[in-house]
Amino acid sequence: MSFVLITGGVRCGKSAFAEQLAAMQSDSVLYVAFGVVTDEEMKSRIDAHKERRPKHWGVWEDTDSLIIPNNIFSGYHVVLVDCLSTWLANRCMQIPESEYKQPFHKECIREEVREWLKCIKQSKQHIIAVSSEVGLGGVAMSPLGRLFQDLLGEVNQLAAEQADEVYAVLSGIPLRLKG
Repeated sequence: MSFVLITGGVRCGKSAFAEQLAAMQSDSVLYVAFGVVTDEEMKSRIDAHKERRPKHWGVWEDTDSLIIPNNIFSGYHVVLVDCLSTWLANRCMQIPESEYKQPFHKECIREEVREWLKCIKQSKQHIIAVSSEVGLGGVAMSPLGRLFQDLLGEVNQLAAEQADEVYAVLSGIPLRLKG
């Protein structure tokens, strides 16, 4: 088992790099997707991901559950999670605006990430997770944006701490940060 985390900005090539790593490791890949079609542009983005990946790969689509049932991924050698930031965005969108500052929601999300990290450390699969890096820009202008940025920074740090390898992808170039 190994755990690889790939971070980078939007449209930097991190998913394509993750797919290349997965294909180099095995033909038996489960692609875990969290994207939600909310408009035509998002549909186009999701379709581009579908077209790019091999047709024989398995797919598990979910909107908000990071922990995948064991029986879903047990037959695969590689599990590619694309991506943690989309999963987190889906979870943040479920929080009522009046509750953004409630510590309960943040702790529930942190706990789910910790539980997911425990599960993948115990799995026999090679895990590759993609996540966006939003900490390079300014502070978000909206309360939801700040909640998302703060939590994603924490999620990425928790994942990077547990990962065997960490890459940052900048302008399509993967840079090894750990491992």
